[in-house]
Amino acid sequence: MKNERLKHFKTLLKKRLEELLSEAGKALSGMSESVEEHFPDPSDRASLETDRNFLLRVKDRERKLITKVKEAIERIEDGSYGICEICGEEISEERLEARPVTTYCIECKKEAEANERQGRNV
Repeated sequence: MKNERLKHFKTLLKKRLEELLSEAGKALSGMSESVEEHFPDPSDRASLETDRNFLLRVKDRERKLITKVKEAIERIEDGSYGICEICGEEISEERLEARPVTTYCIECKKEAEANERQGRNV
């Protein structure tokens, strides 16, 4: 891949990382600053807990994405970015634009997903 395209992806990834870290910081401060409310109605309390659990699941997914973004930036720096981990072929730039953290080309990803579906159906 050409240097200018690598710079483009690195910029894209760094911007995404900043966004994710900023959102994580806002969520953390929001959760730590929130006053513990006492609800006399158990349904209200259950609703609050459900909302918090949902937020925590979303934040966990974002945490995992932060890790993937950092790993993608490392791959750019070590020269392995854009190379499929399975077949060793170049990943198309269209795929990298759609999912800059990907480590598989589209064919290998399709095959991995098909194998995963078969494993669940057994």
